Amino acid sequence: MDLDLRKLRYFVAVAEKLHFGRAADELHIAQPVLSRQIRALEHDLGTPLLTRDSHGVALTDAGSQLLTDAGPLLASAHAVRHRVTVAARGSRRIMVGFRAGIPVAPAVRLFAERHSEVIVDVQRIDGDDQAPMLLDGRIDIGYVRLPIDEAGLRVAPLYTEPRVAVLPAGHELAGREQITEADLAGEPLVWHADPNTQPTRRPHPNAGYLVRGVDETLEHVAAGRGVSFLARSATVFYSHPDISYVPVPDLAPDQVCLAMAATRTSPVVDDFFTAAQSAAEITAECGNYEMWQQGNGAVF
Repeated sequence: MDLDLRKLRYFVAVAEKLHFGRAADELHIAQPVLSRQIRALEHDLGTPLLTRDSHGVALTDAGSQLLTDAGPLLASAHAVRHRVTVAARGSRRIMVGFRAGIPVAPAVRLFAERHSEVIVDVQRIDGDDQAPMLLDGRIDIGYVRLPIDEAGLRVAPLYTEPRVAVLPAGHELAGREQITEADLAGEPLVWHADPNTQPTRRPHPNAGYLVRGVDETLEHVAAGRGVSFLARSATVFYSHPDISYVPVPDLAPDQVCLAMAATRTSPVVDDFFTAAQSAAEITAECGNYEMWQQGNGAVF
């Protein structure tokens, strides 16, 4: 039997809240209706997905597996609808996502030479949004930083850049030309759930401060709450009077890639993909990619 996406959406709402009443309110349906739909889904799959007792609602092993698989499946269904709608109206607009510090303008200019009639919108994205936004169609193509979950994506490397330590301006190592990761052993970390912002040693989940985005990172470091690590483009696009950036040569470099949904079929998006690769190659031939960033001083 085919999996009913509406029932699947209902299940996800209950599984995430572990409460039928709150899930029903979010879905704007009556609770008895929601309960019947969940039971029907369990019947379709031939297994209990949730346990219900006086202690509340809990996921079975089968329910946990379905919740894990449901996100990508629902995102793909949404992306299919979005792409069909865009294709039907003959849209001449594409959305390009980019991580902080990655220059987009060279590719846009090169792309415009062949497609002056196409509007290129740009949107900054965070690390944990990279794959979801590509898979659900919110962006057509993305400049991403590894690591990224490549399932369902087409990913092509563009270039690498070194990483730097982000230190309070008054830190004893702030004036060095370069340091090693070992120099910072024992320092509290201002860390990000996005792995590419971190050194090879992973912080304990309760260590330091968990942040989202570069701006929060800089404010916490400036306040003396710890040190952090960023791609070196941060030194161009993010300045702060109370922050010092110091190169850390022994850290693995940051890898910048292009990514798009593997099922995306659009000649216009494919042409932008090619333009972005060509722009990176031209820049590499003319000199260091980061020198281009320093000379242009803007992402877009």
